[in-house]
Amino acid sequence: MAGVLNGIVTAIALLTFLGIVIWAYSRGRTKANQEAAMLPFALPDEAGTTKAEGDRSVVRGPQGELHE
Repeated sequence: MAGVLNGIVTAIALLTFLGIVIWAYSRGRTKANQEAAMLPFALPDEAGTTKAEGDRSVVRGPQGELHE
C-alpha cells in the first residue's frame, strides 16, 4: 500500500513540475520573461547614482561622499 501511495505522490509531483515548466515557457509569458531578464540592467551602478542639482551634477561615491 505504501508503494502505491509513493507512486501516486510522485506522479502528482511530476505533473505539477511539468505544468510549471509549460506555464513558464508559454507564449503568454514571453513579455514578462523578457522584462524579468532585463531587470539586472535597470539597477543603478554600485558606485552610486548621478543626480542633477540645478546646473551641476553630483555623484555619490562608494562611501557616500559627494563629487561634483
